[in-house]
Amino acid sequence: MIQSRTHTCGELRLGNVNERVTLAGWMENVRVVGSNFAFVVLRDFYGTTQIVIETEEMMNIIKGINKESTISVTGTVRERASKNAKQPTGEIEVVPEKIEMLGRCIYNELPFEINRSREADETQRLKYRYLDLRNPEVKNNIILRCNVIAALRKAMLEHNFLEITTPILTASSPEGARDYLVPARKHPGKFYALPQAPQQFKQLLMVSGFDKYFQIAPCFRDEDPRADRSPGEFYQMDMEMSFATQDDVFKVIEHTLGTIFNEFANGKKVDQAPYVHIPFREAMMNYGSDKPDLRNPLVLQNVTGLFGESGFGVYDNLAKEGKVIKAMVVAGAGEKPRSFFDKLDAYAKEEGMGGIAYIAYAAGGAKGIAKLLSVEKLEEFKKETGAKDGDAVVFMAGKGMKFDKFTGRLRNKVGEELGLIDENAFKMCWIVDFPFYEENEETGAVEFSHNPFSMPQGGMDALNGKNPLDIYAYQYDFVCNGVELLSGAVRNHKPEIMYKAFEIAGYDHSVVDSKFGGMISAFKFGAPPHAGSAYGVDRLVMLLLDEPIIRDVILFPLNGKAQDLMMQAPNFVTQQQLDELHIKVVEEIHIHYF
Repeated sequence: MIQSRTHTCGELRLGNVNERVTLAGWMENVRVVGSNFAFVVLRDFYGTTQIVIETEEMMNIIKGINKESTISVTGTVRERASKNAKQPTGEIEVVPEKIEMLGRCIYNELPFEINRSREADETQRLKYRYLDLRNPEVKNNIILRCNVIAALRKAMLEHNFLEITTPILTASSPEGARDYLVPARKHPGKFYALPQAPQQFKQLLMVSGFDKYFQIAPCFRDEDPRADRSPGEFYQMDMEMSFATQDDVFKVIEHTLGTIFNEFANGKKVDQAPYVHIPFREAMMNYGSDKPDLRNPLVLQNVTGLFGESGFGVYDNLAKEGKVIKAMVVAGAGEKPRSFFDKLDAYAKEEGMGGIAYIAYAAGGAKGIAKLLSVEKLEEFKKETGAKDGDAVVFMAGKGMKFDKFTGRLRNKVGEELGLIDENAFKMCWIVDFPFYEENEETGAVEFSHNPFSMPQGGMDALNGKNPLDIYAYQYDFVCNGVELLSGAVRNHKPEIMYKAFEIAGYDHSVVDSKFGGMISAFKFGAPPHAGSAYGVDRLVMLLLDEPIIRDVILFPLNGKAQDLMMQAPNFVTQQQLDELHIKVVEEIHIHYF
């Protein structure tokens, strides 16, 4: 059996004419044009080559082969009479003298057409993922992912980071999502957990005296999927630095991520470092989001001070009640018909808000709530918001985080509908100064707002002397095009500060010792100040490729129910396995067949 090849299917050119070659790959398609005349498309990892069938012998062989079988073709390269400029190998073809079967596809029909697999039902794509990956479009996503990871690794090594792997079997820890638990056979009733992140291990490395660490780390979280979040398993680029400040981390990330975007932007405009820093509260006020899409030029303003005695009774009353009133100047929207604003009003009500109000500074005179305002007030509104003739000003009223997030969604909606978002750009920013604590809206209790392992700004003095809700953390996110790519922090490395921080959030010392005993114990032996971050590799690749669903950049992804349809996991195990693990299934089992 011939398995070797002299060339790949993407390699041959006019310079190879008259050479005797051997190719191997998948028979993608056959086009019969005569009794002994046909064109075969042979595909491998590197491309396609046209094979020309011109004899009865070769035709009989081809007729007995189903599409997507693997074959070997030995023959002579010749110049095409009719060239295909769209194909790298489109100037040549191979005339075979021998065709050999290497791996037969036994099916006459495939679950989907390979080159159009992305149009197929997702269940079929995931069940037959190995076929889906034969599609060059899908394959190229994985290739780019490989190249991105290689470039990330190279960039981190240039900064003298060590690549170190951390344990997969570890202890359960409350990190914000459900753990995947692994029963310990030799310790009945006890469980390992798969790491949600290597957070504690990388901090312990800093205590161990390692100065700079990075890892392309598998992380496991039993959480619901989103378009940009894969259930079950995902990969992070984790890094940590000793004796480092927030700015030290920023310099490394801006270089490494900047390198990646510049190399893989595929012609899009890329923001260059240093990137703008936006405090969290400012981001929520101006953009209605802590991950603002800066490609959208729309900015929100607090205009509460314009109301109270404006003449627009509804908003005047809301301002007096303590509600916040935001305005959004939409350039050029002054001539939009009333239906445009009615649509925004309906959207606001669907989102649980009271609706919107607007002033349209149209050529024929101001519209919307303008009829309720004096000429002087109209001019005041125009001046204070920065609106110009031809613009529209949209007003929203509310209070709290729910309201802020709604204003962000409305901002995005208007930007998308009016085509204001620059689809040919990558716009970056840092979100900084996150609140260390937040108030639970239902219970009023003080809770950690983000990462409990972060260092509070002001240290112990802030914890002892400030209202908890006024304390900021040395925490930061890196955002690109409205996508949170990275989270990080200067870590809390002092046991006394950690105990106090958890105490304010309602945890006593025993809880900290129980949940984070390994780390808190290590910190008592002299821990260095350290800082780090982690960003999602899958999400980064998804953004670079402009893919709407993260599963399209993962080799073998789970579906939306965290199932592997190809390997049929999760699945039932034998009673013997359960007995060995001292596990008894007590709930009624409903068998689901894939």
